[in-house]
Amino acid sequence: MRFMRLSRVAAIGLVLSLALTACVPGNVQRSPAEIAAAQNAAALAQQGQFEQAAQAYLALAAQSSGHADSYRLLAAEAWRQEGQIERAAPTLAQINRQHLSDDEPLRFDLLRAELALNQHDANTALQLTTQPNVTVPAALQLRLLELRARAMQAGGDSWGAARTRVQMDDQLSGFDHTQNRRQILDLLASVNVDSLKQRAAAMKPGDRMLPWVNEALTRQGVAVARPQPELQQPVGTLLPGANATVREGYKVPAQVALLLPADGNYAAASTPIREGFFAAYLDAGRNHAPRPVIRVYDSHGTADGAIKAYQQAVSDGANLVVGPLTRGEVAAVFGQAQLPVPLLALNHPDDRQLPAGDTSEFGLLPETEGAQAADHMIERGLHHAYVLVSNDDFAQRAAGAFKAELAARGGQLDGMLTLTSFTNAVSGLNIPHGSPAAPASASSTDAASAATDNGSSAGNDTGIFISMRPNQARMLIPQLLIANIHLPVFATSHIYDGSDDATANRDLDGVEFCDAPWLFDAQPGLPSHADIATQLPAAQGSAARLFAFGMDAWNLVPYLDWLRTHPGSYMPGASGQLTADQFGRIRRVLIWAQFQDGLARPLSGSLQTDDVPSGAPPADSTPAPTSFSPASSSSTGATPLIPS
Repeated sequence: MRFMRLSRVAAIGLVLSLALTACVPGNVQRSPAEIAAAQNAAALAQQGQFEQAAQAYLALAAQSSGHADSYRLLAAEAWRQEGQIERAAPTLAQINRQHLSDDEPLRFDLLRAELALNQHDANTALQLTTQPNVTVPAALQLRLLELRARAMQAGGDSWGAARTRVQMDDQLSGFDHTQNRRQILDLLASVNVDSLKQRAAAMKPGDRMLPWVNEALTRQGVAVARPQPELQQPVGTLLPGANATVREGYKVPAQVALLLPADGNYAAASTPIREGFFAAYLDAGRNHAPRPVIRVYDSHGTADGAIKAYQQAVSDGANLVVGPLTRGEVAAVFGQAQLPVPLLALNHPDDRQLPAGDTSEFGLLPETEGAQAADHMIERGLHHAYVLVSNDDFAQRAAGAFKAELAARGGQLDGMLTLTSFTNAVSGLNIPHGSPAAPASASSTDAASAATDNGSSAGNDTGIFISMRPNQARMLIPQLLIANIHLPVFATSHIYDGSDDATANRDLDGVEFCDAPWLFDAQPGLPSHADIATQLPAAQGSAARLFAFGMDAWNLVPYLDWLRTHPGSYMPGASGQLTADQFGRIRRVLIWAQFQDGLARPLSGSLQTDDVPSGAPPADSTPAPTSFSPASSSSTGATPLIPS
C-alpha cells in the first residue's frame, strides 16, 4: 500500500529547499542565468506545477554538463511528486551516481527503490533501503523506513515490515499515524499465531514490538499477559519558584465537552459518572485551579447520537471531548475519517480500534483486575491457582486475563471451573482438602511455614481466584470451608457491593479483592467518599465505582498530554493509579482490600500514598469559571448541568 499522504506539502518544500541550496558540486561555479533558471524551476515545484518543473530541470541538465545529474535527479523527484514516477525511469537511468554529492545519492536510491516497488521488484527495493553505513538525514528517515516496510511486505516478510513500521510510529501524526498503525496490525495478523506467541515469549519487557504483538494476539482471541505498568513519577510535581503554585504537566483546555447518554438503557450508568465528574471539577476550585467551561451533550447511547454529539461539540468550540460512554458509541466516533478535537473516550471500542492521534481511552476493564490478581498471588508466593468464576462476561474476561498473566509469571493453573449453579459449587474442581492454612493476610513466608506445619495437602503455594457477585460468593466460600478447603481466596471487585454489611459479609472473611481506592478513602488528597456518599445517592453502593470513574475522567483532563508524552508518569486517582500506555489507553493499578469481621478494609502497604495532583494553577492562569456554560440548542440534546 502506498504510504499515506506523506506530507505532500512537506515533500514539495524539501524539493524546493534542495534546489535552492544548489545540490551540485561546490567547486563548480554556476552562471547568474543558470541560478535564475534553477530558482524558477524550484518555484514551479513549490506551486505544484511538477510537470513544468521537471521539464525546466531537464532543460537545465541539457545546458549544464557539470550539474546535469543533479538536475536530472530534481526532475525525477518532480515527477514523483506528480504521482508519475514511471515517467522518471529513463531520466534515472541517465544519472551517474558517482557524480552526486551530499544526500543526493540517498535520494537517488530512494527513487530507484520506489520505482522498483512499482515494477514489483521487491528484492531491489529492499537492497536499496537496507544499505549499511548510510547516513540518513532526518527529513528522509520516514520515507526510507516506509519504502523498506513496503519492500519487506512485498517480499513476504510481514514480521520485518511490521517491525519497521513500529519504528515509524512515534514520528507520525494525524491520518498518517492512524494508517500506519492499522498496517502494523494487519501485517501481524498475517503472521502465524504460534509464531507470534513464540516471538512474544522470547522478547524482553522493554521491547517496542511486545505491545504490538500482544495487541495482535488479543485481536485473534488469544488471552495475553497484562503486567502492571511501572509507576515512576506522579504527575503534578510541585516545581520551585512562582510561590510554589506551578504544577508539572498541568494544562487545561478552554472548553470541554462531556458526552454521556441521558436516556435509554445507559442513563442509569451515566448519572454517577456525570456527578463524579462535576464533584472533582468543583473540588479543583478549592485550590483556585484554572478550569474550563464544561458543556454536556446527550449522546443517546447510540452510534449516530455519539457522532452527532461529537460533531456538535466541535462546532461549539470544544477543545477536548470527554466521552462517549458505550463501546458501540466509542467505535462509531473512532471510525470517523477525522477527529479534529482530542478525545478522552470513556470506554474501549467494541471493534478493537486503536486510539489515533490525540485520542485516549479510559475504561474499567475486567482484564485489569484478573491480571492484577495473578500478579498479587505471585508476589505472595502462590504459584498454583484454582479458578472459580461465574458465567457472565466480566468474570470470563477476568479469568482469561488471570490465566495468561499467571502463566507469564511462571505460575500454574491447576483447575478452572465456570459455575452456573452455586448449590454444589466445589464438587467439580477436585481441590485437595486439607487442614486450615495460614490466614490470607499473613506474609508469604508465614503462610508457607504454617501450611507446611499443618500438612495442607493442597500445597503451601496454592490459592483460589474467584470472580462473581457478592450473593454468589456468600454461597461459595462456606462450601469451601465445609469441604475442608482452607486456601487463600482472591477476588475481583465484583465481590464487594460498596457498602458495609458485617452480618451479610461475615461469610467472606479473609477474602482479598482489588478495587478502587476512593471507596475506602485510601488515596490522600481526594474528596472524602464517606462525606459525598451521605449527600449523593450516586456515590453509594456499587455505583461508587462509576462515581470514582467520573472523578478521574475530570482529574485526567489537565494531565492527558503529560501522561501520553512521559512514560512512567502516573496520576494517583480515585479509581486507581492511572498511567497511559503507548496506544493512549489509560491503565489502572488498583489497591487490595480484605473482608475482616464482615467489613471490607484496605490492606496496609497496598497503595502508594502519593498526594493526588494539586489543582494549583500555573502562575499565568485565569480565574476558574463561576458557572457551567449551557451547550447551544442542537439536535444532540446538549443541556447545561448543575451538579446537585
